[in-house]
Amino acid sequence: MELISGQKLKMSQIFKDGKVIAVTPVKVADISVFNEGELVKITGVTRGIGFQGGVKRWGFHGGPKSHGQKHRLRAPGSIGSTAPQRVLKGRKMAGHTGARQKTVRNLKVVALDKENAILMLKGAVPGYKNTKILISLPLKKAPEGIKS
Repeated sequence: MELISGQKLKMSQIFKDGKVIAVTPVKVADISVFNEGELVKITGVTRGIGFQGGVKRWGFHGGPKSHGQKHRLRAPGSIGSTAPQRVLKGRKMAGHTGARQKTVRNLKVVALDKENAILMLKGAVPGYKNTKILISLPLKKAPEGIKS
Protein backbone atom coordinates (compact mmCIF):
# COMPACT_ATOMS: atom_id res chain seq x y z
CA MET A 1 0.00 0.00 0.00
CA GLU A 2 1.49 3.31 -1.10
CA LEU A 3 1.36 6.30 1.27
CA ILE A 4 1.32 9.74 -0.31
CA SER A 5 1.97 12.85 1.75
CA GLY A 6 -0.41 15.76 1.50
CA GLN A 7 -1.43 19.02 3.10
CA LYS A 8 -4.97 19.93 4.13
CA LEU A 9 -6.11 23.28 2.75
CA LYS A 10 -8.97 25.59 3.73
CA MET A 11 -12.51 24.14 3.46
CA SER A 12 -14.28 24.94 0.22
CA GLN A 13 -17.30 24.03 -1.87
CA ILE A 14 -17.89 23.10 -5.48
CA PHE A 15 -20.97 23.21 -7.67
CA LYS A 16 -21.85 19.99 -9.50
CA ASP A 17 -25.12 19.26 -11.34
CA GLY A 18 -26.79 22.29 -9.74
CA LYS A 19 -25.89 21.19 -6.20
CA VAL A 20 -23.43 22.62 -3.70
CA ILE A 21 -20.97 20.03 -2.35
CA ALA A 22 -18.80 20.84 0.69
CA VAL A 23 -15.27 19.59 0.06
CA THR A 24 -11.89 19.52 1.76
CA PRO A 25 -9.08 20.37 -0.69
CA VAL A 26 -5.83 18.47 -0.12
CA LYS A 27 -2.56 19.35 -1.88
CA VAL A 28 -0.72 16.12 -2.70
CA ALA A 29 2.77 15.28 -3.88
CA ASP A 30 1.67 12.83 -6.62
CA ILE A 31 -1.82 13.25 -8.08
CA SER A 32 -1.40 10.68 -10.87
CA VAL A 33 -2.30 7.84 -8.46
CA PHE A 34 -5.85 9.10 -7.85
CA ASN A 35 -8.99 9.00 -9.98
CA GLU A 36 -12.25 10.85 -9.58
CA GLY A 37 -14.90 8.86 -7.71
CA GLU A 38 -12.58 6.48 -5.84
CA LEU A 39 -12.36 6.13 -2.07
CA VAL A 40 -9.24 7.05 -0.08
CA LYS A 41 -7.97 6.67 3.47
CA ILE A 42 -6.59 9.72 5.32
CA THR A 43 -4.34 9.66 8.41
CA GLY A 44 -3.61 12.87 10.30
CA VAL A 45 -3.39 14.47 13.74
CA THR A 46 -6.67 15.84 15.13
CA ARG A 47 -7.09 19.36 16.43
CA GLY A 48 -5.73 19.81 19.95
CA ILE A 49 -8.47 21.03 22.29
CA GLY A 50 -6.43 21.02 25.51
CA PHE A 51 -7.43 20.08 29.06
CA GLN A 52 -11.18 19.46 29.24
CA GLY A 53 -13.52 18.41 32.03
CA GLY A 54 -15.69 15.31 32.02
CA VAL A 55 -18.77 17.09 30.66
CA LYS A 56 -17.07 18.26 27.46
CA ARG A 57 -14.67 15.35 27.04
CA TRP A 58 -17.02 12.41 27.69
CA GLY A 59 -20.53 13.94 27.75
CA PHE A 60 -21.17 13.56 31.50
CA HIS A 61 -24.49 15.06 32.53
CA GLY A 62 -23.32 16.65 35.78
CA GLY A 63 -25.15 16.74 39.10
CA PRO A 64 -28.43 18.33 40.18
CA LYS A 65 -28.57 22.12 40.35
CA SER A 66 -30.47 22.16 43.63
CA HIS A 67 -31.20 19.90 46.64
CA GLY A 68 -28.12 20.93 48.56
CA GLN A 69 -25.62 20.80 45.69
CA LYS A 70 -23.55 23.96 45.66
CA HIS A 71 -20.29 23.40 43.76
CA ARG A 72 -20.93 20.01 42.15
CA LEU A 73 -22.70 20.95 38.91
CA ARG A 74 -20.06 19.68 36.46
CA ALA A 75 -18.22 17.25 38.75
CA PRO A 76 -17.91 13.63 37.57
CA GLY A 77 -19.43 12.06 40.70
CA SER A 78 -18.14 8.75 42.02
CA ILE A 79 -14.98 7.37 40.40
CA GLY A 80 -15.23 3.84 41.76
CA SER A 81 -16.25 1.58 44.62
CA THR A 82 -14.61 1.34 48.05
CA ALA A 83 -13.46 -2.28 47.74
CA PRO A 84 -10.51 -2.11 45.34
CA GLN A 85 -9.15 1.00 47.14
CA ARG A 86 -7.87 2.45 43.89
CA VAL A 87 -9.18 3.91 40.65
CA LEU A 88 -9.48 1.23 37.97
CA LYS A 89 -7.66 1.78 34.67
CA GLY A 90 -9.72 3.21 31.84
CA ARG A 91 -11.94 5.38 34.07
CA LYS A 92 -13.34 8.33 32.13
CA MET A 93 -12.05 11.49 33.78
CA ALA A 94 -11.00 15.02 32.89
CA GLY A 95 -7.84 15.29 30.81
CA HIS A 96 -6.19 16.32 27.56
CA THR A 97 -8.43 16.13 24.49
CA GLY A 98 -7.39 16.02 20.84
CA ALA A 99 -3.94 16.11 19.20
CA ARG A 100 -4.06 12.36 18.50
CA GLN A 101 -3.52 10.40 15.31
CA LYS A 102 -6.81 9.61 13.57
CA THR A 103 -7.50 7.59 10.42
CA VAL A 104 -10.60 8.36 8.37
CA ARG A 105 -11.58 5.73 5.81
CA ASN A 106 -13.67 5.84 2.65
CA LEU A 107 -13.53 9.54 1.79
CA LYS A 108 -14.66 10.06 -1.79
CA VAL A 109 -12.54 11.97 -4.32
CA VAL A 110 -15.12 14.36 -5.79
CA ALA A 111 -12.83 16.29 -8.15
CA LEU A 112 -9.18 16.61 -9.18
CA ASP A 113 -7.14 19.70 -10.05
CA LYS A 114 -4.19 18.17 -11.91
CA GLU A 115 -2.48 21.52 -12.62
CA ASN A 116 -2.19 22.42 -8.93
CA ALA A 117 -2.08 18.79 -7.63
CA ILE A 118 -5.18 19.23 -5.45
CA LEU A 119 -7.69 16.52 -4.46
CA MET A 120 -11.23 17.57 -3.53
CA LEU A 121 -12.47 15.16 -0.84
CA LYS A 122 -16.04 14.84 0.40
CA GLY A 123 -15.92 14.51 4.18
CA ALA A 124 -13.95 15.58 7.23
CA VAL A 125 -10.15 15.44 7.20
CA PRO A 126 -8.50 15.53 10.66
CA GLY A 127 -6.46 18.57 11.72
CA TYR A 128 -6.21 22.30 11.14
CA LYS A 129 -5.63 23.82 7.72
CA ASN A 130 -2.06 23.31 6.45
CA THR A 131 -1.83 20.09 8.51
CA LYS A 132 0.39 17.37 7.04
CA ILE A 133 -1.55 14.17 6.27
CA LEU A 134 -0.97 10.76 4.70
CA ILE A 135 -3.26 9.50 1.92
CA SER A 136 -3.63 5.93 0.70
CA LEU A 137 -6.10 3.73 -1.08
CA PRO A 138 -8.01 1.65 1.49
CA LEU A 139 -7.56 -2.11 1.59
CA LYS A 140 -11.13 -2.61 2.83
CA LYS A 141 -14.01 -1.54 0.63
CA ALA A 142 -17.01 0.34 2.01
CA PRO A 143 -20.00 -1.87 2.96
CA GLU A 144 -22.82 -2.05 0.41
CA GLY A 145 -25.34 0.07 2.36
CA ILE A 146 -22.98 3.01 2.98
CA LYS A 147 -22.98 5.98 0.64
CA SER A 148 -19.97 8.27 0.71
